[in-house]
Amino acid sequence: MAEEAAVDYTLNNPDTLTKYKTAAQISHKVLDAVSGWCVEGAKVLSLCQRGDKLLDEEVAKVYKGKKISKGISHPTTISPSSYITPYTPLSTDAEEAATVLKANEPIKIQLGAQIDGLGTIVCDTVLVKSDKDEDAEISGREADLLLAAYYANELLLRLMIPPGLLASGTEEEKKKAAAEKRPTQTKITQMLETVVRSYDCNLVEGTTSWLFERNEIEGKKKIVLNPPDKEGRADSVAEVGDVWGVEIGVSLGAGKVKTIDQRPTLHRRTTITYQLKRPSSRQTLSEIVKKFGNFPFSLRQLDDERAAKVGVVECVRSNVLRQYEVVIDKDNAPVARLLTTIAITKNGLIRLGAPPPLDVSKYKTDKKITDEQILKILEQPTARSTGAKGKNKKKKKKPAKKAAEEDGEESSSDDE
Repeated sequence: MAEEAAVDYTLNNPDTLTKYKTAAQISHKVLDAVSGWCVEGAKVLSLCQRGDKLLDEEVAKVYKGKKISKGISHPTTISPSSYITPYTPLSTDAEEAATVLKANEPIKIQLGAQIDGLGTIVCDTVLVKSDKDEDAEISGREADLLLAAYYANELLLRLMIPPGLLASGTEEEKKKAAAEKRPTQTKITQMLETVVRSYDCNLVEGTTSWLFERNEIEGKKKIVLNPPDKEGRADSVAEVGDVWGVEIGVSLGAGKVKTIDQRPTLHRRTTITYQLKRPSSRQTLSEIVKKFGNFPFSLRQLDDERAAKVGVVECVRSNVLRQYEVVIDKDNAPVARLLTTIAITKNGLIRLGAPPPLDVSKYKTDKKITDEQILKILEQPTARSTGAKGKNKKKKKKPAKKAAEEDGEESSSDDE
């Protein structure tokens, strides 16, 4: 029995990566489905409920008969235009339950699955369609926002890769590349600001990327972009063997945030233990531990939503549960957010759970990235080609650098 308990959950164990990839496949499938449901007039509550139902159904299909935990690593959340944090209304809050999607607003869809405590979470920003014309070109500030988020995300992912990991050439050249100084959190923020300001946008302050571990989505390391104060500084670095949740937030406003007076509906269990006094609190916590472990959950996922709203009060007050406050853009400006679960291996970066690639040819703008250093980084691969995987890479539409350079040029020529 002792040998069975000592499972290797690092990436050195191929089973670990397989479980992450299985969870990611489920996350991708559900994200694609929810994105398709997001049309003008659709109720956010209904979409979140349908997303969770599909997550449960897909999780139930894998690892049948195995004595391992599996489930939702992040409930389906759909954040309206100016909302920054994941948003999931409750059916017992009539006003919020009536929230519907508006045409052309950028909404953030976030969700995830976990297998054996190995979770992947993904977030994508999509524009709500008012009709079925999916091939229509997107222009104006919406195009600027989504392009800024896309290229900032591509740059951040490349900056997560350890120096020299993908270097080629002689051994001496490889050693020289590996010895390069890694960019600090401040430098990373500056480079990302250069990207988003090329599109007249700003980084959302305090956007945080976390190290993922088994049963933990906020591990020992983090990277905070555009920290609002010195306390937010955290110069952690990604290393081979790490799994991270990499997040980027971009605003059409100044990027400042504010917490609004709205009931937090998203919670997560902490590592703090406390003897709860109220029976209702103990019952609620017991259900949470059984269903969700240490992963985030929505109060609407509990058996009795009204009882849960009462039961979590003492849990939050005693820090047994953490509640995620509802945060929006201070200027009420539209916000885009992307979250990618990645693994760093000896062959580079693996996008486990990732938003789908943006078809930049559909976005018209006269703005573009001009910084040569950044364009050079965007041209770099994120992984080393190996066998069959290398063949798949050839199907890419166009390198990030070329697309970034052509965005403005294509728009200009179309307008002439």
